[in-house]
Amino acid sequence: MQTQTEYQAGTQWLVVLDGEARGLVAAVDAHPDASRLFNGTIDAAGYIHYLIQTYHYARWSTPILGEAGQRLKRLGRHPELAELLIQKGEEERGHEKWLLSDLKNLGCPEEQVEAAARCPAVEAYTGWNFFTSRAGVPTAVLGTAYVLEYLSQTRAGVGAERLQAVASIPNIHKSVTFLRSHGALDGDHVAEMARILGRLTDPEEQAAIILSARATRSIYPGIFRDGSPTGHPLAR
Repeated sequence: MQTQTEYQAGTQWLVVLDGEARGLVAAVDAHPDASRLFNGTIDAAGYIHYLIQTYHYARWSTPILGEAGQRLKRLGRHPELAELLIQKGEEERGHEKWLLSDLKNLGCPEEQVEAAARCPAVEAYTGWNFFTSRAGVPTAVLGTAYVLEYLSQTRAGVGAERLQAVASIPNIHKSVTFLRSHGALDGDHVAEMARILGRLTDPEEQAAIILSARATRSIYPGIFRDGSPTGHPLAR
């Protein structure tokens, strides 16, 4: 049975994790292009940049999560967390196709997407998460998953609605599948993860999860385009 001290310690680290998730939302809201995306006023070039860079990290979500789960199994640790990681990897399977579909509807064929340069943030994100899943603390990738799903829960669905309402990008009503789907899917995921992570008492693993959450908070805003848009955003 969990003691009061252990329960409080568990609660404290989850509060820190939740703070990193809120910090990511704040960092995105403070980024000019990211805020334009989620309030619907981003121009086509900025939205295309976001979708392309998202494709180049989202395509690796299934192997990153799946490999972390399988490694936990091999280590004989946390069977419930191992299954959660494998399950989340399967849930992410094929989501990159939503991005390719959205981009195709914006006039960007798959060949152009594949040939596009990856920004440093994408390279950092994939490198860090592959390291943790293959060689670091495998549960750490749940820190990344938690803060990104929290962001989706609070911003993705609203962003899809605003983009369609403002409608400044041609064919936008056919090009918000990724945002709309993640906004709908990720709400329950955050609560589920918090419930399962609340049982984790190993300080090293708690610290590794928080570190990955913090790294993602720092890295993620870099996937958005720097500088000003080529055109003037519409008024809200």
